[in-house]
This record gives sequence, structure tokens and C-alpha cells, in this order.
Amino acid sequence: MILGAIGDDFTGSSDLGLTLAQGGMRTVQYVGVPDKPAAADVDAGIIALKTRSIPAAEAVRQSLDALHWLQDQGCKQIIFKYCSTFDSTPEGNIGPVIEALIDALETDAPVIVCPAFPATGRTVYQGHLFVQDRLLSESGMENHPLTPMTDPDLRRVLALQTKRPIGHLPLAALHAGLARKTLLDEAEAGRQIIVCDAVSNSDLLVLGEAARGFPLVTGGSGIGLGLPSVLQANAKDKSSWSGVSGPALALSGSCSTATRNQIAAHKAAGGAQRKVEVDEIIEGLRPEDLLDWAKDNKPLPLIYSSDDPQAVKAAQSRFGQARCAEAVEGFFAALASQAIDRGFTRLISAGGETSGAVVGAIDATALAIGPMIDPGVPALKLEGRKVALALKSGNFGSEDFFFKAAQVLEGR
Repeated sequence: MILGAIGDDFTGSSDLGLTLAQGGMRTVQYVGVPDKPAAADVDAGIIALKTRSIPAAEAVRQSLDALHWLQDQGCKQIIFKYCSTFDSTPEGNIGPVIEALIDALETDAPVIVCPAFPATGRTVYQGHLFVQDRLLSESGMENHPLTPMTDPDLRRVLALQTKRPIGHLPLAALHAGLARKTLLDEAEAGRQIIVCDAVSNSDLLVLGEAARGFPLVTGGSGIGLGLPSVLQANAKDKSSWSGVSGPALALSGSCSTATRNQIAAHKAAGGAQRKVEVDEIIEGLRPEDLLDWAKDNKPLPLIYSSDDPQAVKAAQSRFGQARCAEAVEGFFAALASQAIDRGFTRLISAGGETSGAVVGAIDATALAIGPMIDPGVPALKLEGRKVALALKSGNFGSEDFFFKAAQVLEGR
């Protein structure tokens, strides 16, 4: 294994896996830290954790466990992958995990921080994160139920999570051919953790080259664009992937604007839908009843709890944020597990937390990366089982995502 990655959620990890596979690396995504060595033909291994919203100390522990396994596989470089919307609060764990990885790797090399993913509209300019033409804090992410993002300046966000000085690689320096020099100068000046501007895929390729030989790189999945060629992976994707036939089921717990638009488009296209309320779940709604409904409803039944920010806040005020999140995730986990038992072979999940619950419930341990459904969203297949998955971050995907995903998972 040449390249190792630690992802803080499942959808983001598969997103990175797609980037690396398209760059020519034989890529496998592991669900949690494996208990056995990787296969000999794996170029890039991604350990998908579920650490995005957990306390920093536990996120650090799990991330270090992942690092040690990747080091045992011989990785030359480590990626710490977080969301391209940098989901984190002042109590968040991105900064603490970066610090812990730096210490464990015993490196004084520059550490890139760049969540940019231009293909989905995420760019960094003057240290600020944008979603399309909006600052992060005006993009809808300020309403995220778990990690509301109210400050788009990544330097300020990180400064609240780490006592280490934060550096900056401006776009002008990157475009002037000074990326590596600026990174080294910032680290030499004591600013080892460096927020990097990037507004295009070309910028990310430059960052990949600039990070040559750096033990640790951090960012969104876009940061993986420039690494395969630097690490001398083969010129074409060596992975093999074929679709899976059989019944499909879509699940959505994401409350993002993009997902809610996709739900509306699914309905407009004639898709079968059933909305579940948090109140119903807490009062004992049975997953098996919904699966009975799903079996009898085509095309592509969709079960969702997604709602607008006001409704989410109202539910949280009644039951508490933690109880709402646990109830919804637990319900979708039960749905996924029972769906597989009932013969569903294609599962489509919208939302990072929802997808993490789904993957954990169906006992997935390793996922082969397949073709792209939409930018940042690959088709996945469980190794050794005829089950295909699409795991979508909330804000990703075109409006026709649900039907498109079902077709790609089937091999069409």
C-alpha cells in the first residue's frame, strides 16, 4: 500500500476513493480499522471512521488507531480527509486530529489544509471557504443540525481548535509557482498547519505536487487529485467493478438543501415516497412496516426524514439534539439491516450520518470503489457479497440523483 487515508465519515471516504481510483490507484475503502492486513494489490487504502461529530479525544484515539494500521501496510503518505464544507464547531475535532497525527508521525513538514472540491462548488480563497458563489456561512451550512458553520474563515475556525499557529498559502503565490516554497517558509516560521487557497482542479494538482514527500496531507476529497501521479501509480484504474441486479431502496436523513431538492425531483419523476417524522420514530414506528410498504411500491421507494431547518430545530427543541440524531440514525440502521435480509440488493443513502449508520448496520467491512454516479459519489460494492451501495454526502449529487444511482448500481 502506497497511500493511506483516514476519513471522518463514510460518504466522504468513498468520495476520496473515487478520486484516487480515477487517478489510477487500486483503491479499497475499509469500514473501521481492519483486523487483518490489506491485500497485496491495494495501492490506496481508506479507513472510513465515523468521527465527524464525536468528542475530540475519541476522534483522536480512533484516528491514531487507523494511522498505525496504515503505517503497518507501508504507506508513504497519509491523508486526513474531512468534509469539503469543513463541518466543525469550536469544540470540533479537525484541529485536534491534525495535531495528533503530526505528533504521531513525528514530522515537522508542512501540513496542507484544503477542503476545496471545485467539481461540487467548494473553493477556498483568501483562506475563506465558499460553496458556489456563497461564503460557507451563507450557504445553508449555518443551519446544519449538528455542526452549524457560521464562520467561513478556515484560519479562525482552526485557531479555536488548536493552539498551534495557522499559516496560509494565498492563491497568488500558488499561481506564481511558489506553492512549495510558501509551504516550506510557513512551516519554518512556525506555522506548520497551512490553509491553502484553491479554486480549480488545476490548483489541487499543484498542491499535490507541492506536497511531494510530506508525510501528512489534509483536506476534502479533492486533495487526492494530485497525489496518484506524484506517488507513481499506474496510468489507468486497475479496479474491476460490475453492477448488481435486484430490488433497490433509497434512504435519506440529510436535511441539506441539495438533498431536499433531490427528494422533490424524485417525487416529480414518479418515485414512491414515505416521509418519517422524528416523533413517529421515538414513539415506536416499526421499520418492518415501512419495508412492507417499500416492497409493494415502485419505482424506487424512498424513505426519508429530511426536513427544512425550522422543522429540525422544532424537533430538537422537543426531544433534544442528541436524542433526535440517535433516533433517526438508529431507525435507518434498522431499515438497512432488515432491507438486506428481505432481499434488497441496492441501497442508496443520502447524508453522512445516515450512510454511516447504514454501513455499520449491514456489517460492511471493505468496499470496492466503482464508477462515478455524480461528482464525489462512486458506486460501491461489498466485497464478497452481492450488495451495491451509493453513499451520498448531503450536499452532493444532481437533482435526479436517486434514480441515476439506482441505474449505475445495476450496471447501466
